[in-house]
Amino acid sequence: MSILWTNKRGAACTLLQLAGALTIAIGAAMPVANAADPYWVGVTGPLSGQDAQYGEQWKRGFDLALEQINGNGGVNGHPLAYDFEDSRSDPRQAVAIAQKFVGDKRILLELGDLSSGASMAASPVYQRAGLVQFGFTNSHPDFTKGGDYMWSTAISQAEEQPMLAHYVTKGLGFKKIAVLYLNTDWGRTSKDIFAKAALANGAQVVAVEAYQPNEKDFRATLTRVRSEEPDSMVLISYYSDGAQIVRQARAAGVRTPIAAVGSVYSPKFLDLGGAAVNGVYTESNFFPGDPRPEVQSFVQRYRAKYGAEPDTFAARAYDAMILASEVIRRYGADRTAVHDGFSKISDVPSVIFGKFKFDPQTRRVAGAKNLDLVVKDGKFALWDGASAVHAQ
Repeated sequence: MSILWTNKRGAACTLLQLAGALTIAIGAAMPVANAADPYWVGVTGPLSGQDAQYGEQWKRGFDLALEQINGNGGVNGHPLAYDFEDSRSDPRQAVAIAQKFVGDKRILLELGDLSSGASMAASPVYQRAGLVQFGFTNSHPDFTKGGDYMWSTAISQAEEQPMLAHYVTKGLGFKKIAVLYLNTDWGRTSKDIFAKAALANGAQVVAVEAYQPNEKDFRATLTRVRSEEPDSMVLISYYSDGAQIVRQARAAGVRTPIAAVGSVYSPKFLDLGGAAVNGVYTESNFFPGDPRPEVQSFVQRYRAKYGAEPDTFAARAYDAMILASEVIRRYGADRTAVHDGFSKISDVPSVIFGKFKFDPQTRRVAGAKNLDLVVKDGKFALWDGASAVHAQ
């Protein structure tokens, strides 16, 4: 049974009634204390709009974590609950939700938003109010520079884009690269860092094309790109726009190898792209085929609950809720304790990182790395080390 508390802060009695009635058998599970008030986490992210798939994966990860946390007695005897507010990845909505969360003293910390742009728009609200903003998918290098209340387990684009550049130039052999990028602050920053790293690795960036978040027809862009005769393409995209670009490129006869940033790593990318996305290269810091025991335990539980494979965003959400529970458990259930706890906590159990600690300077995970992947036979697979090939 799913444990999801969406926009239900006023219905805490329902949570307590259910908590008293349910014992979820996970490992050495114990019933959640039914006499204690819940500890609340606020979540802001997309539940509707073009990025809704990410929000759905978040919910699955959150709920799986809550089953584990609350099935083992909660957090110091208190059930953990979350209020997920729909931002549609819109910076204006993210700011409005931030104002709501900071005014509700039951919210101990905030998770989200999906995009760095939406999160960074809301950061001043959280910083002024003294509420931790844990942007666990926010890779923009400037996100954690917004103040000492901003933390992230996402690899910064300042680290991730050079990794992608190394993968495509040294591993896949890209030499004359066309870059298509989402025309947002995140996309522009990622493009700039990638291009600089690719040039440092001896490649040329022969074409650079921006596109708008609501753009659907990429044929004219692809025509301009082809005129520069690149030997490869790199996409700074999300799963929906990335899949459309690949489909339209292949339909137009573009057979050059294509790589994309890790934000395309989603089952939806495969669904939307179909056979066209076979052979697309990408990267991720989570892969369900990773043999590590913590990964396989998470994957098996996810499969049993949802009948599907987890993606990076489900794993990141799961880890985020586990981290929230650990900070509250170890350091206290108030905003100041949570803030101080983020700077102290170490050896946090994590599906993605094993165990980790934060770098106190960057307020990101110390020493994080990515896995190199390729879409093969309609599924993501670990890259086997072979050079890139042209699409058939």
